[in-house]
Amino acid sequence: MTLGLMAGLPLFSAATRARAESPISFDELYGKISVLGLEFSEKVKQLNGKEIAMRGFMAPPLKAEAQFFVLTEIPMSICPFCSTDSDWPDNIVVVYLGEKQTFTQPSQTIEVRGKLETGSWTDPETGFVSLLRIRQAEYGTV
Repeated sequence: MTLGLMAGLPLFSAATRARAESPISFDELYGKISVLGLEFSEKVKQLNGKEIAMRGFMAPPLKAEAQFFVLTEIPMSICPFCSTDSDWPDNIVVVYLGEKQTFTQPSQTIEVRGKLETGSWTDPETGFVSLLRIRQAEYGTV
């Protein structure tokens, strides 16, 4: 009996984690735009520091061995860093992976799971500035 309970523990913890994640969409990121710029929505403020799940598309990464990527609401076939300012999407989230994963095609819908982090931050390694990040993330195709 104990062996049976122990065998079920990994499934139980995975199920618990899945329930602990709150889904959030790109439409729910910002509450309003003021003279000071974008303001996070109440939902984002409440989820800051908590586990979330979010669906979107992977923008082409800067380099193959990067441990982060940009999650976008719409598929992008070109590197968003190589576009003009007018092509830059205003609805992006930077995703920092807990461990390296193989990147997917830009047209493939993915679901990212990890801890939401808000506020302006500059990555010391790349110089990339972000307002929203998902840390210790993992993802899979949907």
